Amino acid sequence: MTEVHETIASFRAALAGAASVGFVPTMGYLHEGHRSLLDAARAANDVAVASIFVNPLQFGPTEDLAAYPRDLDRDLAMCEAARIDHVLHPSVEEMYPFGTPTLTTVTVASISAPMEGTSRPTHFAGVATVVAKLFAIAGPCRAYFGEKDWQQLAVVRRMAADLSFPVEVVGCPTVREADGLALSSRNVYLTPLQRAAASSLNRALRAGVAAVESGERDPAKVRAAMHAVIDGVPEAEVDYLEVVAADTLERLDPLAGTLRLLGAARFGRARLIDNEGATIPAPT
Repeated sequence: MTEVHETIASFRAALAGAASVGFVPTMGYLHEGHRSLLDAARAANDVAVASIFVNPLQFGPTEDLAAYPRDLDRDLAMCEAARIDHVLHPSVEEMYPFGTPTLTTVTVASISAPMEGTSRPTHFAGVATVVAKLFAIAGPCRAYFGEKDWQQLAVVRRMAADLSFPVEVVGCPTVREADGLALSSRNVYLTPLQRAAASSLNRALRAGVAAVESGERDPAKVRAAMHAVIDGVPEAEVDYLEVVAADTLERLDPLAGTLRLLGAARFGRARLIDNEGATIPAPT
């Protein structure tokens, strides 16, 4: 049976002495994408745990903190079904006893700056700060994150390495609907018309991958191939479509090596992100 902990001390005590811990940090409103992370944590570790905490630090002043969807009973039922041993569900006061904004923040330079960092300037400092706290709380563990949030995954990996956390950061494949739409807690905001249009984001990214795989090495032309798919969709308001180095998120010209194509677009209230990978083989 899943045990729910509202305090850091109780959660820490529950993990003391565990041979291996698999940890899934979440903001709740869990879906099948989260379930894949929970299952991965359960399969590879003696103790499987999760956190459910809507982190105020990663929301900008105009963003949807108050409206962010929440359903704790459903979340805990999914954790129970996945045989998660412990869930940390702290209050904001428990996580930030001196209030927010905090005096101490964690910033991962360079990787945080483009794309989401441009559109949401305070977002990744909030993410890195709360994840650093959660890693400090959980201690040695494997931490599971979805590849849908590729830039977040890159930020967390670099932070864990730079700060020598005893944490192995594990990326898990994006879970998608049949038409390619990545599962997201924000999909609940989509109207039926917007839901039908939302798959255009992944189609655009796949058009970029196809351009790379057909031999295109000019990043501007790859970006143009992506825009050609989505720019004509009336319900889509594109934020960015980009092709970068997969690990550093740096722009490359010409394109080479392991790449990631990333995009963000707004469909009504829902701002959705997605990404796809592509690799250019080294010359022989």
